[in-house]
Amino acid sequence: MTSFAPDSIVLNRKLPLWYQVSQSLRASILGRSPADPLRLPTEEQLAVHYGVSVLTMRQALKELEDEGLITRHRRRGTFIEPNVRRGTPVRLLGSVDAIVAQQSGMTTELLDHGHARVPAELAEFFPDLAEVATYHRLRSDEKTGEPTNHAHNHVRPELADRIDLDDLVRWPMTKVLRDIVGADISRITDTVEARLADPETARLLNVPLLSPILHYTGITYDMAGRVLDVAVIHYRGDRFSFTVTLDAT
Repeated sequence: MTSFAPDSIVLNRKLPLWYQVSQSLRASILGRSPADPLRLPTEEQLAVHYGVSVLTMRQALKELEDEGLITRHRRRGTFIEPNVRRGTPVRLLGSVDAIVAQQSGMTTELLDHGHARVPAELAEFFPDLAEVATYHRLRSDEKTGEPTNHAHNHVRPELADRIDLDDLVRWPMTKVLRDIVGADISRITDTVEARLADPETARLLNVPLLSPILHYTGITYDMAGRVLDVAVIHYRGDRFSFTVTLDAT
């Protein structure tokens, strides 16, 4: 038996078993080390590992085969495609310039903008406001055209009056606020968590419903401690990873 050891999962009986198994295997394949073997265990061995039937396992593997992550050969076995792309790291390097560099090589489409009531989940960040300016953008890989993430920004209205929409297609919101609008940014607090793709994210990023994504929230403050912008970004889980470097000195 190969040494490839996919993560086991606690299966939710309300979701199709084959889908949950395929997503677990998918994450293991995309997160594998280059030194890991390409050959997968047999259908029977994987079925025992996940506690499902061979028929369910076969359906899960077909999903991965259709996606191009694996190839299956009669009598030889099932193999991971060696050219499967690994995730692109999302690196928090501590500067606005790093944020700008992160978006290089991407194209941006402004999907929607306007004014809306402050969402209930963001009310604590805008205690003095009833409305915020909203911007929704979709970013895609410049070479392949493949969607990589979509972002919702919630900005103080007085700042939005000075934002040129063309600049939002060229630059991240943080650069627009700092270098073009002239906002006095003091810090940005970032939170990243794992979630499952909702219908909107699945449609925009062209991924299966409930597939894993990275959910990022960035809160931008000025020197007085006011929140200027709350960015909520959904990254494709199969194209990005999250890396933090801590200096111990």
